[in-house]
Amino acid sequence: MTSEHSTPVSTGRGDIFATTHWTVVLAAGNRSTPQSDGALEELCRTYWFPLYAYVRRRGHTKEDAEDLTQAFFARFLEKNYLDGLSVERGRFRAFLLASLKYFLANEWDKSQRQKRGGGAVPLSLDWQTADTQFQVAATNEPSPDKAFDREWALALLAKVIERLQNECAADGKANLFEQLKIFLTAGKGVLSHADAAKILNMDETAVRVAVHRLRKRYRILLRAEISQTLADESQVDEEMQALFGAFG
Repeated sequence: MTSEHSTPVSTGRGDIFATTHWTVVLAAGNRSTPQSDGALEELCRTYWFPLYAYVRRRGHTKEDAEDLTQAFFARFLEKNYLDGLSVERGRFRAFLLASLKYFLANEWDKSQRQKRGGGAVPLSLDWQTADTQFQVAATNEPSPDKAFDREWALALLAKVIERLQNECAADGKANLFEQLKIFLTAGKGVLSHADAAKILNMDETAVRVAVHRLRKRYRILLRAEISQTLADESQVDEEMQALFGAFG
């Protein structure tokens, strides 16, 4: 593996993305390595729900969608998962959806279905909340492909918020983050800086500074998270535009 593929995204907080970068997987090609396998599994754990929702939108029941999604990952995480498949210009998002479509169209044999609880389970997925999450997401749903991009973006944002929350907790600022995260996720006017200052018993100027720092760190982590799903980091702006265009 070359240094080009093993260099982590720089975030200022250490090599937190070094083991989950899509370039690690692509660098290994169809030669499975512990590092590439771990990177692929971590990416799949983060972005599995958009695939489950896509299967549901193709007309499958909750139970069949669980079986199909789990069976897909069992196949996808096998060795040689890249063999014969297009890497879709190096975007993990597009590659994963193309692989799922291929699996559903050509490789799924219902007579060989592996029921839940039987055989090896490749990933531990939260099936208990998946259907509730899908029912919420299904409101005014667009096409399955557009919905996939929208839910991918939501999963990405959730991962970024989780990373930022963990950083704040490690710095002893868990309560500060809980009170100020609304400035990252909600529209203007939901909570004023003055109101936040009262809740936190802080000076309003200090709250404004804290919000500014959170937003700055959030943008850094957002770009880093998007970057780890791309083979070419120069595509970050294009990918960001494509993903957030799905909300429109």
